[in-house]
Parts: sequence; structure tokens; C-alpha cells
Amino acid sequence: MKKFGFLFAVMFNCLTGGIIAMLLGVAPVMGAVAMNAVGAFAPKGEKGVLMAGIYAEVWTGEMIKAFRNSMESLGWINRIRSYDQYAQNDVIHFVNLGGDPTVLVNNTTYPIGIENLNDADKAISLDKFQTKATRVTDDELYAITYDKMGSVIERHRESIDQKKYAKALHALAPSSHAAKTPVLLTTGVTASDGTRKICTRNDIIALKKVFDKMKVPVAGRILVLCSDHVNDLLTVDQKFAEQYYNYTTGKISNLYGFEVYQYEDSPYYTVSTKAKLPFASVPGDTDRQASVAFFAPRMMRATGTTQAYLSEAKNNPETQENLVNFRHMFICLPLKEEAIGAIVSDFAATENESITVTPTTMSFAAAGESKLAAITASSAFTAEVTGTGFTINLVGNAITVTAAANAGAQRTGTVTITVTADPTKTAIIELTQLTGE
Repeated sequence: MKKFGFLFAVMFNCLTGGIIAMLLGVAPVMGAVAMNAVGAFAPKGEKGVLMAGIYAEVWTGEMIKAFRNSMESLGWINRIRSYDQYAQNDVIHFVNLGGDPTVLVNNTTYPIGIENLNDADKAISLDKFQTKATRVTDDELYAITYDKMGSVIERHRESIDQKKYAKALHALAPSSHAAKTPVLLTTGVTASDGTRKICTRNDIIALKKVFDKMKVPVAGRILVLCSDHVNDLLTVDQKFAEQYYNYTTGKISNLYGFEVYQYEDSPYYTVSTKAKLPFASVPGDTDRQASVAFFAPRMMRATGTTQAYLSEAKNNPETQENLVNFRHMFICLPLKEEAIGAIVSDFAATENESITVTPTTMSFAAAGESKLAAITASSAFTAEVTGTGFTINLVGNAITVTAAANAGAQRTGTVTITVTADPTKTAIIELTQLTGE
């Protein structure tokens, strides 16, 4: 590879030198020789910098272009109206309308009354997405045979895209169930993992009915399915499987008036309350992923400034490393809390779920010891221990509880074993350890 890279560099220098020589009125062969001489005697560190193309304005321009291309390729976000032109200093100013005029019908009283409609400014700041700096040494740039800087730009862009689009879809999902922000639960049979009910066409039809009732226009209805729900439909619905064809954009054939897409990083809800988890929260056993629906004309998105930050190796004599990261401003929101909805995976049917443990109490010596308990459960389960000095080890249907040596007062604790499909079904082991005083 280095041999071909050397030949390519010589050819490039010959061509460039020849063109410059002709423009200067010199024989092309002289220009070719001169350009290769410059390349041969250029300092290695400086050559690495030139190869890198380290210019903040160039990197910024490349990143802006990459963000624009990614926006166009992601179908559901591209269906939302852009407010880029209103993002001044990364802030958008909306007018908060102060109400509507009073309408008089068959009025006979004069003079007609006067009222004020007090509009107000509502400023929305764009979200700031920043990457941590990436280190690229001059030694690395000199040795590699591929476009390292191009690779760095691409990976920073992909990381920011993943985070900003996930936050956008999270913002478009209802905060909780309400008349104008419905959150529906799936109604299908139990999924193969035994923890939830699958999504079916009937669930999408149910969402359509709610949107119809809200008088949301059909043109512009968007449904972004999460991975679980796409897989559900692919498994049980042959017609859906035949329509699922575009793996590049995630676009699926329309279903019941919705333009349908897929996106993997969709928000989570607590099933029992139908409340959306905060963005970037870690979901628990009682939380499930959701598909999100919205009426595109009532949503907004805006892209603000993008900036590359870099520290060149020549300014870091001790490490001789280039540092680079990016800041990108973007936001996506409903213009009003309405015409948005979600479908959340419900818990699997739990009528027959059960769990027991033997024994239900354990007492440990002050010197510390381990004891074994047997679990009988109808389906998968988890275990959690509380209390100082106690640990557990779960293997199959057996759980080992260990108490460390106790040199102080008597200890107490509990082991709670919970059916994953139905968190209301639990079995408890009460723990005590003798005093070591």
C-alpha cells in the first residue's frame, strides 16, 4: 500500500507541478521536478499536517454538509418543517398568541366593546450537542494510508446524529396519556421473550381512530415504529413483511393513513402510568419502548450553528498531537402539545404468573456463611438484595445468599425475587445475622 501511495504522490506532484509551470510560462518538466523535490525534502511533521487538511473552516463546512445529507436521508425527520431561517444566534422567537377575538352574534348593543389581544415573545434555545475531543498524532497521520481526518469527521457526525435524532423523537412523543396526546398499549399475544404483548395491525388501527377523533388531517400523519414493533409485525403479519422493503431510509409502505418509518432509538414509557421516561434515562423492568406518531405540519425542527474546534500538533510540542471536536445546535419539538401519540408494549398476560422460594427466612452466624434457596417460578425472574453485608448469586432456579463476617450489631436484610413479566408477583427471603459484639 505504501508503494502505491508513493507512486500516486509522485504522479500527483508531476501533474500539479506541470500545471503551475505552464501558468508561469516554464517548461512543464521543470515544474514536475520542482514539485517532487519539495515533497521529498518537506519536513515530516509538516507533511503530516498538510496531509491532514487541518483547517477549522474546512472541517466545519464538511460537517455542515454531512448533517444536511443525513437529514435528507432520514425520512421522518425530513417530513417536519424546517425553521432554520428563524434560528438567530441559535434561538428561535415564537409569538405566544394572547387569545382570539370575541365574536358577537346578532349584537344590538353599541358601541361595540374593545378588547386587547396581548401577544408575547416566546424564545426557544436550540439544544447544544458537543463531542469530546479526538486525539490524532502527527506520527499517526504520517504512517496511515487512509483519510484519517475524513474518518474522524464521519464518526463525530454519526455520534451527534444518533443523539440529536433520538432526542428529537423523544420530544415528539407525548409526556403522558391525555385526550390530545394518547398513549396506547399493545394488545397482541405474548412475545417470545415472555415479557410483553406484541404490536399488531389492530393497535395501529386503534391509534388511527384516536387521531380521527382528534380531527387530525390524514395527509401528514407520521408513525415511527420502534424495533420491537417492527419485528412483531414482521413475525405475525405476512402482508407487512412484504411491504417492508427499504432498508436505507427506513421507509415502509403506508398503513391506515400513516406514513410509516422505523427508528431504533425511540423513547421508553413506564407501562403502569403511561408516563415517558426522561431523555437518556436507563429503562427499568417496568419500562417498555414505544412507537411514536405525530402530525408533521404541527411539528418544527431547526438547525443552528456548527463549529469545529481544533488544536494543531504544532501548538502542542510535547505531545505533537492534533485535538478536534465539534459543537452542533439543533432542536425538534411539537409546536403545540397535540396531534402526537405513542404505542407502548404492554406487559404480557399475567393471570398464571407465580413465584415461590424455599426457605423464606435465613439466619447467619456472626462469622459469616452462605446458604442456598430454591426458586419455583412460572417464567423469568430477577433477584435483588438489601442490607449491609449480604450478597447473592443467582444460578438457574437456585440462589445463594452469603453473609460476610459481622463484628458489630445484628444485621437484617431481604432478598426480593420478582417475575419479570409481572412485577407484582414476588417472593421474599428475610435475612438476619447474629451480632459479632
